[in-house]
Order: sequence, then C-alpha cells, then structure tokens
Amino acid sequence: MSVTEKQNAPATERNRDAILDVLAREFRAVTSVLEIGSGTGQHAVFFAERFPTLRWQTSDRIENHAAINAWVENAGLDNVLPPLVVDVLEVDSVPGDYDGIFSANTAHIMSFAAVIRMFEFVGRVLSAEGLFCLYGPFNLNGEFTSESNAAFDRSLKSQDALMGIRDLEALVDLAGQNGMRELRRYTMPANNMLIVWQKGR
Repeated sequence: MSVTEKQNAPATERNRDAILDVLAREFRAVTSVLEIGSGTGQHAVFFAERFPTLRWQTSDRIENHAAINAWVENAGLDNVLPPLVVDVLEVDSVPGDYDGIFSANTAHIMSFAAVIRMFEFVGRVLSAEGLFCLYGPFNLNGEFTSESNAAFDRSLKSQDALMGIRDLEALVDLAGQNGMRELRRYTMPANNMLIVWQKGR
C-alpha cells in the first residue's frame, strides 16, 4: 500500500484530540508506549508527533500492517515504529520494554475470550508501575450509558455475536487479576470513556 492509499478511520479524527488531552497528563512520565490494535495507524502518528520524546510502538494483526505502515512511512517520524505482530489470542510477549500501553476501540470488537487474553498480555508486558490506558464505550453496573451505545451494541452483535460493549466492572476485575489497579476514569465525548490502570511492583 502506497502512502497515497492510506486508510482513513473517521472516528479516529473525531476522538483524537480528547484522547490527546488525557494522554498528555497520564503519559507525561512515560518513555515507551505499546499500542495494541493500531488499526489504520492514524492514532499512532498523531500522538507520536505530539509527544516527540515518547517512543510509540504500533502493533496489530498482520492483515492490518499495510495500512499502519502507510501512515508511519508517510509521517517520517523517528519515534513511531512499524507494527509488531500482535494477536492477543496467540501472542504471549513482544520485544521491548514498555511503561505505557494504549488501546482504543478494541475491547468491543474482540470476543470476551480475547479481552481476557488482552489483559493477561498487558499484565505480562507492562513494566512495574506502568500505565494501561483503554479507550472506548463501556457499560456501567451492567447498563448501557446511552441509547446510542445500546444501538451500537445491537449493531455489533448483528455482525458477530461475540462482539459487544463490555461491562467496566468485569474489566476492572480482569485488571486486578493481572496485577493492575484502576487509577482514574475519564468521561469522553460520544459516550466513551478512557480508563487508566497501573501495574503494581
């Protein structure tokens, strides 16, 4: 895929500034970030350009690498790296040391079995006291936070019964099982949230 054929995810353009505001606070002491599910690569390039001292490692399943590489190559930034192969159902570890992990809009398009494996993976890869920032729509106390999220969940399940908006309480439990405690949760535009967990020593 040439740089002139870069894929575009409109949601990324809409949510990136709000996420940037949070990451500017949460990642201010972070030096190296692994992004799980880089998708088109747009988030990676946008954030890496604005955090020039931060090393941003992209990753995704192999079929998404061409799209990510198109954005990375076009950006020409020294601090954003070509993608690693990461399918959370298959990978146990990756090279490198990461005191930050970021993932956006992934938990609801994975099966819950894959979500479990993602938290296990983060628990293994993230350095002690490192931060895991997860962005997307979540349910609270088993309830949708908006009618639009309920409609989105129905749409997801019509495509694949294993997809769906996750209960945040279940994710907090998964984080705890993998050595992470919730630090903060941010309310984001369009009925999304960004949750920050920290790994213990």
